[in-house]
Amino acid sequence: MSTVEYSFGLGEFHAPTPIVASMNGGGERKLHRISEVRQEQGVSVRSAARRLGLSMQEVRAQEQPGCDLTLSQLLRWQTVLEVPLADLLVDSTGPLSTPVSERARMLRVMKTAKALAESAHEPSVQRLASMLINQLIDLMPELSDVSAWHSVGQRRTQEEMGRIVERTIPDSFFGDAGY
Repeated sequence: MSTVEYSFGLGEFHAPTPIVASMNGGGERKLHRISEVRQEQGVSVRSAARRLGLSMQEVRAQEQPGCDLTLSQLLRWQTVLEVPLADLLVDSTGPLSTPVSERARMLRVMKTAKALAESAHEPSVQRLASMLINQLIDLMPELSDVSAWHSVGQRRTQEEMGRIVERTIPDSFFGDAGY
């Protein structure tokens, strides 16, 4: 994690200022692997934002490897991504831990099997996809709630807003309408 620097004067105390250590190349030190783990787990930015109760911009900002997150923020990410906290904190360039990598692979196979079951028109293919889904659930029961890959983009619920809400257009763009 990053260090903080405290400065004391006579009878006064100044709030700590985070220090981000530089790596050899002059870039910021990598503090976490949230973006990598989110992608491996198959969680979209939109889904993470909804689960965290944040805007998509806030999620993207927190995903930046040099972003110094609080422990409570890291714990919220851990809950959303369903991985051990250590897998978020590793600042090496090594691969994800074996259990997380295996879970991500199983998740992708389940999404493919569910998509196959949804798009199959022949009874034999539907039966095969159903057997595959049941076998995957036997191996990993938490996969039962996994949905299929989206066929065309990601669909929003009635409560979710689209991108236009995030990128508002100023009234001056439309010019003076004479009102």
